[in-house]
Amino acid sequence: MTTAATAFRALGTTAEVVVTDPARLSTAAELLHEELAAIDLACSRFRADSEISRLHETAGRQVRVGPLLAEALGVALRAARVSDGLVDPTVGAAVRELGYDRDFAEVAGREFGFAATGRSQDGGSAGHDPGSAGGLAAAGRSYDLDVVEAAGCEFGFAGGFAAAGCSQDRDSGRDLAAAIGEPGSAGQARSGEPAADTGDFAPPTPAPGWHRVLFDPGQRLVVLPRGVRLDLGATAKALAADRAARRIHSVVGCGTLVNLGGDLRAAGRGPAGGWQVALADDHAGAVARPDATVALHRDFALASSGITRRRWRRGGRTVHHIVDPRTGDVPEPRWRTVTVAAKSTVDANTAATAAVVLGTGAPEWLARRRLPARLVGLGGDVVTTPGWPS
Repeated sequence: MTTAATAFRALGTTAEVVVTDPARLSTAAELLHEELAAIDLACSRFRADSEISRLHETAGRQVRVGPLLAEALGVALRAARVSDGLVDPTVGAAVRELGYDRDFAEVAGREFGFAATGRSQDGGSAGHDPGSAGGLAAAGRSYDLDVVEAAGCEFGFAGGFAAAGCSQDRDSGRDLAAAIGEPGSAGQARSGEPAADTGDFAPPTPAPGWHRVLFDPGQRLVVLPRGVRLDLGATAKALAADRAARRIHSVVGCGTLVNLGGDLRAAGRGPAGGWQVALADDHAGAVARPDATVALHRDFALASSGITRRRWRRGGRTVHHIVDPRTGDVPEPRWRTVTVAAKSTVDANTAATAAVVLGTGAPEWLARRRLPARLVGLGGDVVTTPGWPS
């Protein structure tokens, strides 16, 4: 089966779409552009004109948000619930205090993550360097990862996005702001380069907690407490991958793979043997391990989180973009990369990020949730959970 792909920069990363019918590639690319533009306008904390920025400006008051932001917020709150609070959208102030207060596109190198292999490229390299980890890698062996049976438990859900923590009475019409309490200080946002190391910063402060956000998904009503800043970075990109893959497949009718900087979602019938996905553990130029290639099948997802990308100096130390909501600081380092397979990109990304935060206890945590995963330690040691191909 002939496939075709194209890639472009979006959301501070590389966006790629691969289809099994080359004649459908142009339409698929247009649809991906539309989905990413919409999610950026709704959820970007770096845009003054985004809907989430306007939500921050109305903190403490009840606001009706648009359908896409409501979906993204529901996804983020659900992620917080199913991850036991290890992935929490109220880390926005903590992330900014660490110095990540602007888009990373200008300072980031090649994107960490995955690339589909063994297919034709539209327009040449499609933004990948074949000679480096995470690019187009020749796989030594291919393992069949059938997550239909492997991925499951509370994380495994197909289609739709359930909101979490939403017990408000949708019909009461009461002012949700009346129930809000004022949290403690979540830290002050500051401007400047993410790479700056001024030495002048506040001590880490735990995230206020996702349960402080009042959200009625039926009416799309939100009350964001004063002092709480949202960061949907842990889930919004993954949501975009899920939405885009489903929409593209429904329109073009052929097999589709969407890759947003390592957040992958397949939809429809893929190539024979599945989509060949080369995993990149180390983004410092090392060649991908010959056993680090898996076959992703229809309607399932892979996602990865790690600490080898998006790093900068702050207060005399190296920090990165993953924050432990319990401390407001970067987590104790144990894994440089965690890759998870699930029935949606949101679930896979949520679990991968939670595992980085959790550290040593991550393999057991993932196994209890029946999520196939591959964890690569700081020293290169590899740990897998049941269901991941050995």
